[in-house]
Amino acid sequence: MDARITEAVELLKQLIATPSRSRDEARTADLLHAFLAQRGAAPERLANNVWARAEGFDPARPTLLLNSHHDTVRPAASYTRDPYAPTVEDGKLYGLGSNDAGASVVCLLETFLTFRTRPLPFNLVLGISAEEECMGENGIRALLPALGKVDMALVGEPTGMQAATGERGLVVLDCTAHGRSGHAARGEGVNALYIALDDIARLRSFRFGRESELLGPIGIAVTQIEAGTQHNVVPDTCRFVVDVRTTDAYSNEETVGILQAALRSDAVPRSTRIRAAAVGGEHPLVKAAVAAGRETYVSPTTSDRTLMPFPALKMGPGQSSRSHTADEFVLLEEIAEGIAVYEKYIGKLAQEYGWKTLG
Repeated sequence: MDARITEAVELLKQLIATPSRSRDEARTADLLHAFLAQRGAAPERLANNVWARAEGFDPARPTLLLNSHHDTVRPAASYTRDPYAPTVEDGKLYGLGSNDAGASVVCLLETFLTFRTRPLPFNLVLGISAEEECMGENGIRALLPALGKVDMALVGEPTGMQAATGERGLVVLDCTAHGRSGHAARGEGVNALYIALDDIARLRSFRFGRESELLGPIGIAVTQIEAGTQHNVVPDTCRFVVDVRTTDAYSNEETVGILQAALRSDAVPRSTRIRAAAVGGEHPLVKAAVAAGRETYVSPTTSDRTLMPFPALKMGPGQSSRSHTADEFVLLEEIAEGIAVYEKYIGKLAQEYGWKTLG
């Protein structure tokens, strides 16, 4: 096995063995900082975010951010293995965070170290962030201002090393239908549950006037509902939750306003910060991916990419379908492929910026 692959696998095993749930990633941040320091990369740290700049930084050149996250979700209750015991069986490395997104982290680290001292037509910055799984304030939101001007990003998430050129945003609506309580046997009151059901039926068939050319229609799913205090009392309130996957056809605020106007229930967004993201086919990020033999697609999941105010491409080893599942794993061959494809991609991106070779 190639020395870089061996190093990446061993580091990933250490990351798996070190619990790093969102907002509690200090120990994996220590590991990453020490690893980069040992390799002479002069890492810096902000909260539990770890980052480093490649040599020869030139503010006159565009800057590419290599980003992934080292936090994980809670282990699923149905795990049959110890989620923090990295185990290799039949070419699979098992453990919490192995696929999402530890494999991307270690592959991007190796790629950064390969190019850290080599001349490129763009600046290279590595940023391994915290709190991605909970979209926390001390993750990429805190890190980006510390990095200075960033022009584009390669975001490591499990995509089978294909290139996600777009992903929908997310707005969660907390909805409340208001009625009037009464005795169920007497048919009194105004049933808030029925009002909510009418609104839910409306949402199931709701269509917006515009549709994104790349991201398709806005997705709406009612995912939770709660009403009533006992069997013989007509409920005066009914609460339900709506998961809205937004697109670039409307801003998140416009999307919320349209839905609020269509419902009798009150609808309050928890946040409008997780916005849809898309990068066009003529951008060097996408052209380099195609040149590297990658297929492009729209991702069904959100990531820190939605918080980046610049073009970004999502691509990484592993499969999204394994994320957040019990007995999570990544294939060793996927780690090898990740390093190889990332390095090829950097070469193709350099060519897009006018370099015939990397020297």
